[in-house]
Parts: sequence; structure tokens; C-alpha cells
Amino acid sequence: MAYMLTTIFVGLIIGDVQNIALLLLTQILFGALIGILVGKVGSWLINHIKLDIDGLYSILVIGIVLLSYSIANLFKGNGFLSVYITGLILGNSKLVHKNSLVHYFDGLSWLMQILLFFTLGLLVFPSKLPNVALTGIGTALFIIFVARPLVVFCVLTFFKRSVKEQLLVSWVGFRGAASIVFATYPLTAGIAVADEIFNIVFFVALVSVMIQGTFFIPIAKKLKLVGEEEAVLKTFTDYSGEIQAELLEMEILRSSNMAGKAIMDLDIPSNILIVVIKRNGKLITPSGATVLKEGDLIMLAGDNKVLLEISKSVK
Repeated sequence: MAYMLTTIFVGLIIGDVQNIALLLLTQILFGALIGILVGKVGSWLINHIKLDIDGLYSILVIGIVLLSYSIANLFKGNGFLSVYITGLILGNSKLVHKNSLVHYFDGLSWLMQILLFFTLGLLVFPSKLPNVALTGIGTALFIIFVARPLVVFCVLTFFKRSVKEQLLVSWVGFRGAASIVFATYPLTAGIAVADEIFNIVFFVALVSVMIQGTFFIPIAKKLKLVGEEEAVLKTFTDYSGEIQAELLEMEILRSSNMAGKAIMDLDIPSNILIVVIKRNGKLITPSGATVLKEGDLIMLAGDNKVLLEISKSVK
């Protein structure tokens, strides 16, 4: 939505005549459809292509992301929306080497944010900052204390979230990477006030990080929304196939519905992990593509009740 609003307003400023309703419809419709299509096809491709080097899977995913964005742009859809939906589908699918992929893209996302802030620093001229200081700080304070809380409360009230949760969500809306990207659009469009807009964005990002970033953890603790043993600083990539306390060793019999199937194709709950496979006296570290064979001894980890149900169902 931020991308579409930026595009619309830049178009209005430079006098580009466009049908705004048709633009929004096209952007959302084609962006969503292409994102779903590429996500489904990409998930299937990752699981069925056989790559000798594990590191190539991350390159494959990057290719899928670029393809999703490019196809959406080709059909005048929203490339950002397309990539976002593709990412949601891939992230919620059973993928080969998913653990390593998640951690790889965690580091890559941080690197991209660092480069964006570095770009912001290169494009900002300190001598011009005093002229927009009051406007920039005022804009940042309005976003932090008025605009975002108002929108968050209007939306989350329908989902019956507690006031404390809504307050925290209102506070964590840091301005940064996306703002920097969109601030370059007026520059590339040659708008007369592009420098002023970019300098204002600099103040918004700076004030947001200083105020919201500094007080995020104290506010979360004050609202009692952090568990005693929970890590406060987490990213979207905190995917770890954590091993539970309960373990189950099970033999794959000829009559078992697991025999001859890849692990990723097994109909087992996502919170149950196959930790190790013993085959012909050798231990095998399983991946999603590992095919279970008759006579295999597998070690599963997870909730005890669920493990017992699995044990009964495969006999």
C-alpha cells in the first residue's frame, strides 16, 4: 500500500494522468494472483529439484523471488505484494533444507537494511538538514503518537486484541528501510522538492529509531508482554525445529504408511520432528527429501500424546 500511494502521489505531482481506481485494482489483483502462483510452483520446485550442493537452494529461492517480482511488474501488478505472498507461501510450506534457508535469509535481510541506511546517509546533505528539522521531527512525532496508534486501534479492535497488545503494536512501527526506498522515487522522478522530501524521511527514520527503538524493550516489559524466559529481541526467522523432551523410537515396517515416502510428504504434525534415522547400522541425519525405507529405525521428538498417536497410526 505504501508503494502504491507513493506511486500515485508522485504521478499526481509530475502531472501523470492515470485512473487511480484501475491502478489499485490492477496492482492488487495481479500482484496477489502472481504471488500465489509463483509461491506454489516455487515450493514444488524446491522440494523436487535435486541439487548436489545445499548452498544452491538459497540461490534458487532468490531466483524465485526475482521471478515473482518481475512477472508481477510485467503485468502491471504490485511486485512487492507478489513477493510478500510468495514468501508467505514458501515460509509456511514444508521445504528441503528449510532451517538453513531461513537463517540464510535472516542474515541477508539484515545486510539489505544496512545497505539501505548506508544509501540514506550518502544521499543526505547535512547542510540542508536544519531547514527541514522541525518539519521532519514533527512528522515523525505525528506518525509515532497519532497516525499509527489510531490505525492500529481501528484495525486490531475488530480482532478483539487487548489494549496492551494494541499499544505495543502501535509502538513497534519503526520507520526505516521501506521509507528510504520510497523516498528515492521522487528523486528519480526529478521532482523539485525531492531533496526536501528525502531529508524529511531522514529525520523520520532517525527519530523513529531513537525513540521507538530505545524504549521498545522497557515498554514491552512494562506492559508485561514478555515472558520471564523469553528472548525480547526476535526476528521473523526464529525458526528452529526445537526438540521436545519426549522421544519415540519406531521401526518402519513393510505395512507402514511411511515406507517409501519422503519426510516432507509425510502426514505428521509440524511440531513433530524426525531427529535421526538408523539404517543398516548407520546413523543418517534426515532432511525433507530423505526417503524412509522398510527396516529403518527413526527417532521422533515432540509432544508425548501426539507421538503415541503416530505410533498407533503407522502400525
